[in-house]
Amino acid sequence: MAAPVTTSASSPENPTLWHALSTVAVFAGLSSGPGGLSGAEAARRLADAGPNELSIAGATPWWRVLLRQFISPLIGILLVAAVVTLVQQHWVDAAAIFLILCINAALGFFQERKAEAAVLALQSLSTPSCRVLRDGTEQVVPGRDVVPGDVVLLESGERVPADLRLFEANALQVDESMLTGESFAASKHTAPLPEDVGDADKANVAFSGTFVGSGRGSGVVIATGAGTALGEINALVQGPAGKSPLQLLTHTLERRIGLIVLAAIVFIFIAGLVLGHDVSLMFRTAVGLAVAAIPESLPIVLTVALSLGVSRMARRNAIVRTLPAVETLGSTNVIGSDKTGTLTENRLTVERIWTTAGTLDIADGDDDSGATDPPLVRAVLRAGALTNEATLSAEDEDLAYSGDAVDAAMAKTAVVRAAISEAERTAEPLAHQPYEPHVRYSQTIQQDAGGRRTLYVKGSPEAVLAAAVDMAGPGRTLPLDEARIHAANEAMGRDGLRVIAAGSRILAENEELRSPLPPPSGLTFLGMEGMTDPPRAGVADAIADCRRAGIKVMMITRDHPVTATAIAGRLGLSTNKPALTGAEMADLDDHMLTARLEQTSVAARVSPVEKLRIVHALQAAGKIVAVTGDGVNDAPALKAAAIGVAMGRSGTDVARESSDVVLTDDNFVTIVHAVEEGRVTFSAVRKTTYFLLSTGAAALVAVTLSVFAETPLLFLPVQMLWMNVVTNGVQDIALTFEPAEGDELSRPPRPPSEGILSRTLWFRAGITGAWMALAVILSFIVALHNGYPETHARTLALTMFVMLSFFQVFSSRAENKSLFQLRLLANQPLLYTSLAALALHWAVMTWPVSADLLGLTPLRPWEWLLCIAVGSTVLIIVEAERAVRRWAHRNDVPAA
Repeated sequence: MAAPVTTSASSPENPTLWHALSTVAVFAGLSSGPGGLSGAEAARRLADAGPNELSIAGATPWWRVLLRQFISPLIGILLVAAVVTLVQQHWVDAAAIFLILCINAALGFFQERKAEAAVLALQSLSTPSCRVLRDGTEQVVPGRDVVPGDVVLLESGERVPADLRLFEANALQVDESMLTGESFAASKHTAPLPEDVGDADKANVAFSGTFVGSGRGSGVVIATGAGTALGEINALVQGPAGKSPLQLLTHTLERRIGLIVLAAIVFIFIAGLVLGHDVSLMFRTAVGLAVAAIPESLPIVLTVALSLGVSRMARRNAIVRTLPAVETLGSTNVIGSDKTGTLTENRLTVERIWTTAGTLDIADGDDDSGATDPPLVRAVLRAGALTNEATLSAEDEDLAYSGDAVDAAMAKTAVVRAAISEAERTAEPLAHQPYEPHVRYSQTIQQDAGGRRTLYVKGSPEAVLAAAVDMAGPGRTLPLDEARIHAANEAMGRDGLRVIAAGSRILAENEELRSPLPPPSGLTFLGMEGMTDPPRAGVADAIADCRRAGIKVMMITRDHPVTATAIAGRLGLSTNKPALTGAEMADLDDHMLTARLEQTSVAARVSPVEKLRIVHALQAAGKIVAVTGDGVNDAPALKAAAIGVAMGRSGTDVARESSDVVLTDDNFVTIVHAVEEGRVTFSAVRKTTYFLLSTGAAALVAVTLSVFAETPLLFLPVQMLWMNVVTNGVQDIALTFEPAEGDELSRPPRPPSEGILSRTLWFRAGITGAWMALAVILSFIVALHNGYPETHARTLALTMFVMLSFFQVFSSRAENKSLFQLRLLANQPLLYTSLAALALHWAVMTWPVSADLLGLTPLRPWEWLLCIAVGSTVLIIVEAERAVRRWAHRNDVPAA
């Protein structure tokens, strides 16, 4: 009986380097053989190792998520206030406070309960069934029942069920783009490899979750479940998600406000008792002041502002999965983008054709679609299309071919440029040998209408050159110039192009066809095609927009450094410094890595773990990092970044479910639009917070001053509750509808050290809050001095505060622009809700029932005019402050 093995067939502390062993040593190490395991042995190993599945972190219980909504200084103070009002049997006040708390908790609860389904998406990559050899016969078993030592059979179109060490490979090519990010299918073989080879270069291993593109093969299972490369990524995805800047800033602001308000109401309560006020009255005053001063609607305002941002982004092809992501895009200063499928099309395209007559560049697609191609170019394209196994999958204006990426690119180019028709391309050949990785060429024999037979060969330039005796020239053959061909090949390689050569030979009439075809010989070297995964249209302009907006774009890929650098140069990214590689990262500590990241815009040949380390290094340097991607290899970094942006069309489920934003058009350009909307959203949050804090501070200062003045209390507790409703009950929410000011992408990102409010707005909130408090308390004192009854004086002071808040909310519409530069009707919800609040306040004062309940009395017309006149002074103060600031910065040079 075979010895037991672990799930990964080796210990995590001392993993076996299966790729470096011969197939005989691999079978010996796994106690298996080419005929597979017995059924009994497979069952025993399944019991020992467990099913071939990915582990899932347990979901947070709903009650814990609910309780988390009440862990906030502001919420704690309001809870105490609600309890005090219940004890004193002030049912209306208590009900109002509890209603606010319940709404806030419900919004937070349902937001947090949105399923984080990244791990479930990873499970979708598990294979439902696969073919294995057991008891010497082929059997179909569930993917979860595969165990180390099983022999798995692979064919085109099948998904690999576990990590396999291959021992048979017949033209086997595997699509590993979900793991490596590379456009090219990986050619597989069975020979041992050096021990230090990275996963992306393990050509004798087929990884779990990847797809067989073509060919056949057999492999022995070396890792299942968590031990596979996919399982390692799963473990990274289950790590904690990064907190957005807005979440961090909001929590900091809440703590500060909570401490200030708590200290103020305790001080006022004690001072009131010392000055001889009734205990019950001071309790209610403290409660009312807490409700009036605390911006308890801030969580709701944030949710509304972010939800509006979500709607605007959706109209621009960006679907937001987590609300804070809306603002995070606006504060991002580094975008780490995957190359394949994000910056590029994830589709190989022929861009350059070399012949002895010269080089034809067709990358821009602005030529005549091949109508004037010289005969040499047409001969190269024709040879590449005839030695080809691609199949036409969509026949429309943009032909789409499926199969090997190289074959598809060459077939499409030849047909589009009319070098060959689709009927000619798909004609049955006399003989054909598909591409074999170990010989590095494919060949076919075609017969034309006149009966002439021609051998066509395509493959690596070295392979075709070795079989060539001369090369095609304009109108005649030329002596073979190997140095010239090598120079052209190297030139295209330096530009990141994958080069495929083509050759041909006319067969003699008496030459017999042999099967299999012998190695080609006597070829005429026709030329070479250079192909790459081209940049997406508009991406270069989008990167330029990011640069103007103060955002650094980095390419982070598992592709080859030469290819990555070439694409980066075409996109406008800096290539002055060499690309950072995963091998180089292994020798750098975190400080050195941070310094290296400042120098370069390209990181190539990096694994998911190394990509995650890059994100952490940038975050440790104080950067707000957004990561884009579409493959499984991108998922850990997408989740760890402040914001993850996934591709919606071509992206994997894992990438989408690990992200915060999904681009439905798979276009990097959309990110720029999303950044703009993010900045608009944060601006709305900032303006609303400024309004709430300035009016709350005004109420706090005014009531504090009234306690120490030799006057009755400025406001009754019920009046402070009413003031909270009429001054910012809905106006603060309406303020979030404020549209863009137009200069969002011309400003640099908000500094990470800056809070929700800038220094400018803190200063402005201070001076306006102080002035509002002073105006209210003076109006109350003057009214009492002139013999007004307390009810009348309080009504005048309360109305004065309402009018000051009315004008303050309009002054909050812009941070830098003058209010008179904004259209009055640009934010209609704000205008209508503010006028409705004034009308409601007038109606409450006028109706005797409500007036008695709130302790109010109607005001005379001239008193209303006085309140309007004094209230408008807040506009004068803010406009004067803006004018002074603009004058002080009149000579500043704008950032480039």
